[in-house]
Amino acid sequence: VPSSYKLCIADDSKGHELSLFCVPKHYEEDLDSVVIPNGLIKDRTERLARDIVRDMGGHHIVALCVLKGGYKFFADLMDYIKTLNQNSDKSVPLTVDFIRLKSYSNDQSTNCVKVIGGDELSALTGKDIVETGKTMETLLRLLNECHPKLVKVVSLLVKRTPRSSGYRPDYIGFEVPDKFLVGYALDYNEYFRDLSHICILSDTAKEKYKV
Repeated sequence: VPSSYKLCIADDSKGHELSLFCVPKHYEEDLDSVVIPNGLIKDRTERLARDIVRDMGGHHIVALCVLKGGYKFFADLMDYIKTLNQNSDKSVPLTVDFIRLKSYSNDQSTNCVKVIGGDELSALTGKDIVETGKTMETLLRLLNECHPKLVKVVSLLVKRTPRSSGYRPDYIGFEVPDKFLVGYALDYNEYFRDLSHICILSDTAKEKYKV
């Protein structure tokens, strides 16, 4: 299976009714539907972990998590890689690091990526890096200044949008429609990170939680 293989959610997909899933009561009026249930996220993430171990076995990997939206996917991906390391003949030496990027105000991208916190990136010189998150082109420019040996990008979601620069990660979980998605650590002004499923945010919720 090629690394770029992904599951596609159709543009006309209405998702699944909220009543079919466990959703926190305080969010029930804020969501239109469940687009990707938690179980499907976990299963797809496990497969991505297997692909990464297959492709990167033998390399020392620094796994760099893009906070805050990537933390849940990152943690689950690392758990699956750790399990594979313990239970298969092929394993990857693994260390982790974190960086925070901010590029959204309300539901709009500002086209200005801010690096907030994070350890000194020069520590990544000469290492192989697996990255999770978004705003990758800006981050890749920063990382390449540190001359890593190899950089691979893992993204749970890639959105089909006319605003896309055309950049494609090396590993993709799901290709999704151009809708504002929340849950599984993806937020709208810091809300909805605690939602287990990935859901479509309602238009009324955008006004309700606007800053």
